[in-house]
Amino acid sequence: MRVCSIASGSSGNCIYAGTDHTHLLIDAGCSKKKIVEGLGGLGLALDDISAILLTHEHSDHVAGLRTLMKHCDVPLYATSGTLAALTRDDAGQQTRYTIAAGESFAIGDLTAQPFAISHDAAEPVCYRITADDGAVFAMATDLGCYDENTIAHLTGADVLLLEANHDIRMLQTGPYPYPLKQRILGDKGHLSNDASGALLSRVLHDGLKAVMLGHLSERNNLQELAYETVRLEVEMGDTPYHASDFRLMVADRHLPSAALSF
Repeated sequence: MRVCSIASGSSGNCIYAGTDHTHLLIDAGCSKKKIVEGLGGLGLALDDISAILLTHEHSDHVAGLRTLMKHCDVPLYATSGTLAALTRDDAGQQTRYTIAAGESFAIGDLTAQPFAISHDAAEPVCYRITADDGAVFAMATDLGCYDENTIAHLTGADVLLLEANHDIRMLQTGPYPYPLKQRILGDKGHLSNDASGALLSRVLHDGLKAVMLGHLSERNNLQELAYETVRLEVEMGDTPYHASDFRLMVADRHLPSAALSF
C-alpha cells in the first residue's frame, strides 16, 4: 500500500491511499489543480482514481469535489448524513454509495472500515483501510475526543494519520472569538497536540512504521510544536515505546507529503 497527504489543514484536506490496482482519495477539500499535482507526484492521474471516500461535509473536506467530479467519473462513498448535508453543487450527480459506521465495504483489493467520530458534522466518520496483503492504513482527524472505538480502529495499523490541530495555549490566547475557541476545544471540535500524543500512545505497537500528524491549524499551531509535543507524549508515556521506533512526520497544509509505502 501507498499513502500520501495531498493537503491537510483547515484550508483543505485530501489523502491518497492505494495499491498497484486500487486508488482512493479520502476527501476532496482542496483545488482540482492541487489534487492533480499531488497525484502526478505519485505517477497517477485523475482517471486512475477508483473512488472518493468522504469523512464529512465541511467545506475543507469537500470544497474541490464539484470541480473534481466534472473531470473524473468515479463513485462517491459517504454516510447518509453526509450525503444529505451535501448540496447538489458540492457533488454533482456522480454515483453515490451510502455507507455506515461499523460496516466494511470493498473497493478493488482494498477494504474500508468507516468508524464514527465525535465532530460537529451531520454523520462524520474516519477510515481504516486494509489491503488484501494485510497492510493497514488508518486515519483519525476532525474529532474533538476519542473513545475505545476510535482506539480499536487505529490499533494494529502500519501507518497512521492523526489530527494534531492546535496547541491549547496558542488557541486560548489567540485571536479567535470565544465561541469558536470553545467549539474547537469541545468534544465535537478538534484534537490538540497533547490529545493527539495521548491517543498515539494508546495505539503504539511493534509493527507501527510511520505516523503523520495532520489537520494543523494555521493560527493556533506550528509544525515544530505539534511534532515536539507528540514526540514528548510518546517518550514520557507509560509504554515501552519511543518516538524513534517509527517515523514521525507532519503533513503540510498546502504541499503533498512524502509517499509512504508499506
